[in-house]
Amino acid sequence: MDSYLIQMNGNSDVHVHRNGNSPSLGKVKGRKPRWAVRASEMSKKTFNPIRAIVDTMKVEPNPNKPMISLSLGDPTVFGNLPTDDEVIQAVKEALDSGNYNGYAPSVGYQSCRQVVAAYYSCPEAPLEAQDVILTSGCSQAIELALAVLANPGQNILVPRPGFSLYKTLALSMGIEVKLYNLLPEKSWEIDLKHLESLVDEKTACLIVNNPSNPCGSVFSKSHLQKILAVASRQCVPILADEIYGDMVFAECKYEPIATLSTNVPILSCGGLAKRWLVPGWRMGWILVNDRRDIFGNEIRDGLVSLSQRILGPCTIVQGALEHIIHRTPPEFYHNTLSFLKSNADLCYAALSAVSGLQPVRPSGAMYLMVGIEMEHFPKFENDVEFTKQLISEQSVFCLPASCFEYPNFFRVVLTVPEEMMVEACSRIQEFCERHYQGNEGAQDLECDK
Repeated sequence: MDSYLIQMNGNSDVHVHRNGNSPSLGKVKGRKPRWAVRASEMSKKTFNPIRAIVDTMKVEPNPNKPMISLSLGDPTVFGNLPTDDEVIQAVKEALDSGNYNGYAPSVGYQSCRQVVAAYYSCPEAPLEAQDVILTSGCSQAIELALAVLANPGQNILVPRPGFSLYKTLALSMGIEVKLYNLLPEKSWEIDLKHLESLVDEKTACLIVNNPSNPCGSVFSKSHLQKILAVASRQCVPILADEIYGDMVFAECKYEPIATLSTNVPILSCGGLAKRWLVPGWRMGWILVNDRRDIFGNEIRDGLVSLSQRILGPCTIVQGALEHIIHRTPPEFYHNTLSFLKSNADLCYAALSAVSGLQPVRPSGAMYLMVGIEMEHFPKFENDVEFTKQLISEQSVFCLPASCFEYPNFFRVVLTVPEEMMVEACSRIQEFCERHYQGNEGAQDLECDK
C-alpha cells in the first residue's frame, strides 16, 4: 500500500496511507494532550478602577439608618425621574409595528442615522446620515472611537478627574493613558499648559468630556476654543464625550465642541441615556465632524468595520428614535434640569457650611464634587477610608474620587429625591462634626501616632 510521509514541525513523522487512514493525531510521538485554558491577555488587562476600589469598601451600614446611595450615576434608580410618556409610547409603537424584529445594518438604519444627523446638524458643524454611527450606548461609541483612532503602544490624553471607562477601555487595548489635570479652583477647567506638555509623537487623541462626569462642570465657549487651539497646534484629533450635552443649568450655555472647530477633526459621542433618562436602552451614537477631511474615508470605513463586531444597537429603540427625538416635549427637559439644579443648590449650600468640606458648585450633568480637607480628619488616611466610615456610621454611600484618579474628594450624585438629599447632607454634616479636628487637635493626634 502506498503511503506519504509528512513532516510535523520537525519533531516526528506521520505516515498517511492513500486510502485515507492515518494514526490519531492524539498519538503523535512527543505530544501529550492536556488542558491548558487560560484567560486572554485582553481580559487580564481590563481593569475597572471603580470596581477595584469599591470592592475593598465592603462594610456594613448603620442598621439604625436606612441606606442612602449617592454613588450610582443611573437617574432611574429611585423612580423619581421617569422618562416622558412620549418616549415610552414611541417604543410601544415600534414594537407593535413588527417592523424592527430583524437585523439592522451594523451602523444603524439609514433613516435613523438621518434623524440623528438632522437633529445635531448646524451651519457650524453640518452632518449627514453618513456622518452618524449608531451604537449600543455611549459606552460603545467611546470604545469604537478609541479603537479607530489609537493603536497598541500609542497614548491618549484623559481628564483627571475623569470617567473611569476611558482608562478601562484603553488599557484593555494596549493603549497608554496620560492624565491631564482639571482645576477645581477654576470650576474644573483644563490645565492647558499641563495638557499640551503631555503630547508626543505617539499621542492618538484627546478626550474632552463636557459636561463632565464626575465634576458637573460645563466649559465656556472661550475655554473650548483654547482647547481646540492646543489640539490644532499639536495636530491631535478629539474624542468628545458629550453624553450630558444640553444637560446644563439655566445660567450656562452648552456648546458642542464641534461647532467651534474650523480644522480639528472630532468624533462626538452621545446617546439617549442621560438626557432622556433611559440608560438601560443602550442607544448611542458617534458624530463624525471633519470639515477639512482630515479623517478622510479611512476613519469612517474603520468605524463601519468595527461596528460589525456586534451588529449594531437594539432595532426596536432605533425604530422609536425619530419619535423620541421629535415628540419629547420641551417641558420634560426643563423639568429634569430644574430638579437637578434644585438638588445641586441644596447640596452645595448644605455642604459649604460643613467645616472640613469644600464642594465645587456644578453647572450641569448630574454630579457634584466635594473636597475633603484631610488634615482636619486625621483619623482617615484618604478619601476611601473617609467614605467607607461614612457608610458605617451614617449609611450614606458616596464614591471616593480616587475612583476618578483624584484623591481627597468624593462625588455626590444629584438624582436622588429631594428629601433623601436633605437627609444625606444632614448625615454628612453630623459625620464631619464628629470627626473634624482643628489644627491643634490634628497636631495632637499626629503626635500620638
